[in-house]
Amino acid sequence: MISYLQKPLNLILSGSSWISSLMSSEWTTVRGMPVSVSTELTNFCNLKCPECSSGSDQMTRQRGYMDIVLYRKAIDELRPFLYNVNLYFQGEPMMHPLFFSFVDYCKGIHSTVSTNGHFLSPENSEKIANSGLNRLIVSLDGTDQDCYSKYRIGGNFDMVMDGLRTVSEYRKLNNSKLKIEIQFLVNRFNQHQISEVRAIAKRTGASLKLKSMQIINGEKTGYWLPDSRKFRRYEEIGDDYFIKSDLPDRCARLWFNPVITWDGKVIPCCFDKDTEHIMGDLNIDSFRDIWNGPRYRVFRRAILQNRSMINICRNCTEGLREAKY
Repeated sequence: MISYLQKPLNLILSGSSWISSLMSSEWTTVRGMPVSVSTELTNFCNLKCPECSSGSDQMTRQRGYMDIVLYRKAIDELRPFLYNVNLYFQGEPMMHPLFFSFVDYCKGIHSTVSTNGHFLSPENSEKIANSGLNRLIVSLDGTDQDCYSKYRIGGNFDMVMDGLRTVSEYRKLNNSKLKIEIQFLVNRFNQHQISEVRAIAKRTGASLKLKSMQIINGEKTGYWLPDSRKFRRYEEIGDDYFIKSDLPDRCARLWFNPVITWDGKVIPCCFDKDTEHIMGDLNIDSFRDIWNGPRYRVFRRAILQNRSMINICRNCTEGLREAKY
């Protein structure tokens, strides 16, 4: 097959399988391979964010760092088909001692890193600007230390701002194509700072994404929710909170974008924080065998028949009625 046709043809095959699944819940096979993949370099983190599975220490699975050999094996198999690689899942990816080796190995594929910004030293910022990385997401959930640290517990606002400015400067100096995105989780404590974070994004040449918060501690939902309904992921009904989604029986992630954990487990999506649904192990099987293996087909059928019965889906944004910010 002519190489430049392989990715678009694979996208057509995967897309047609997705469409087939919408017409029949019995269609659980994907004709193509994934067009995007998320890889977890590590599930360790330097912060203690209370609504994060890793930071809150609610994660029960083992912690560790991905073996670069395992990563290369996965990328080598998937490279002909991939349009995008996310170098993050749980944890802080820049804590991996070989972080830049991972970034370097996915050159030629659109790549994204999401970081809390505490490792954007001048040396690392220059390396990132020259690395070929396509997009850097920096979490900045406040515009001063007090508001920022309400959620980013253990974080240093000034350090993150210094890093953001530094990587922005190196991007300009090196005429880098790197795109910088500031991510702002809107909550009760920082909701009044949206105009200020817009100004920070403008000064640093970054785009801004305002996100509603995913809350994993149900009893804390009301504590975090902002006043504005459009920034709330949950609807208050009586004394309870429910996600603003009717949980439709579909999920594109299962046809396009799997997740590989640091130890080689393949899981269906980024909402399976604690690997409750392991589809296979890349230390044992090839990705192709896992992708259309019996576990994946059974899980896809379960999603298509009654997604609301699957625990990880009940806090998922697929089908969420969110306003455009």
